[in-house]
Amino acid sequence: MASLRARIAAARPDPGARLAAPGASLGLGDLIRSGGFGAELAGRSVLVLTATQIGAAQALVELDGRARRLVLCPPGAPAEHLPHVIAEAGVEAVATDRPEQLPAHLGLPVHALRPPGAAAATSAADDLATEWLMFTSGTTGAPKLVIHKLDGLTAALSPTAPAGPRPVWGTFYDIRRFGGLQALLRALTGGCAMALSEASSPIADRLAWFARFGVSHLTGTPSHWRLLLMTAQSEPLDLAYLRLSGEIADQAVLDQLGAMFPKARIVHAYASTEAGVGFEVDDGLEGFPEDFVGRDGPVELKVVDGSLRIRSPRAASGYAGPTALTDEAGFIDSGDMVELREGRWRFVGRRGGVINVGGLKVHPEEVEAVLNRHPAVRMSRVQARRSPITGSVVSAEVALDDPQAANSPELQARLRASILDHCRAALPPHKTPVSLRFVAGMQMTAAGKLERANA
Repeated sequence: MASLRARIAAARPDPGARLAAPGASLGLGDLIRSGGFGAELAGRSVLVLTATQIGAAQALVELDGRARRLVLCPPGAPAEHLPHVIAEAGVEAVATDRPEQLPAHLGLPVHALRPPGAAAATSAADDLATEWLMFTSGTTGAPKLVIHKLDGLTAALSPTAPAGPRPVWGTFYDIRRFGGLQALLRALTGGCAMALSEASSPIADRLAWFARFGVSHLTGTPSHWRLLLMTAQSEPLDLAYLRLSGEIADQAVLDQLGAMFPKARIVHAYASTEAGVGFEVDDGLEGFPEDFVGRDGPVELKVVDGSLRIRSPRAASGYAGPTALTDEAGFIDSGDMVELREGRWRFVGRRGGVINVGGLKVHPEEVEAVLNRHPAVRMSRVQARRSPITGSVVSAEVALDDPQAANSPELQARLRASILDHCRAALPPHKTPVSLRFVAGMQMTAAGKLERANA
């Protein structure tokens, strides 16, 4: 068992390697220098509540192996949920880079991060198997806290660096969420530089920042990548590797990315905060091969009543609290629905997101995959619309590949007819949208996923 600090040191980062965001950066060598902060919180359960991603990274590196627990608070977490988090995780102190911005009355000792080297190095040992607690994504109300260990979080990462120059990582995710944390750990344990970006920044600014930093390896959700495909880039990215996770990667987005980045290795990964990194696919096809289910190996998959279940040493050990994470056999029910078609498992949607049309089930993601295959469509969102006859009908919003096309009523009418004909040819009537609206863009959640709300 090695701490994150020890793993970065073992990777021997280049002297110039840094973790950077627009206007701020921190060298990897500085990250592993103690400022005395870790010794103060040794053996304690610590809430990492930072205003910046770089501050969060500094706290994680300094406290892993020293603190008993790290509770990584994502940006935008409602202040009213913090008392529940503190009680559930047994939090004893708060680590922050902005003590003046903390919510009032947390009732805990507050420890402000110091610049690396601001205090003499300490002899604090890095020998605790620190628990990393993360908020579940997409939670409404008080969040559940998922318990990981660093060994599980890094189990899917390559133990050896590739030959040649080190990758330069970038991520659309925030590192305080599971997808972003995975990207951060890939960079740090490989001794690689990494560019961070903020969800509040326009996509064009984020892409320009990645290009200026020289990012070669970039991660994000399919929704992030669709936004990239819709954005004119003044400073084109030269990517060797791109990774999609967090949502269904349909064939349309994989094909479009392959055309834009013909030299890049394109990987779509199945991962979740609870299950960890399950598997990855890099053959250019949506879904995953039939033989992934039931095959031997550290990660085991099975399908029960259409739902993908996973048992893995990379998964969380459980929730903080009484809720059970796994069934009696140790499998996590993902709630992700799959169907076997032509020797390949295809994701069709979330179990809880089904639209009921007169007693017939419709997965919005399945309809979106069809819409996205139309050559004029870059991105779509399907939702339920109330109907006095069937209870619900399928409604769609579409962002066009050429946004200017939506400015012409005549062209709009032709495109609408073409897109709906395309859907009728591929879908049964109850799954075909009864209405279609053109939009300039679509809202995304803080985790980078398409925001869904039924009308």
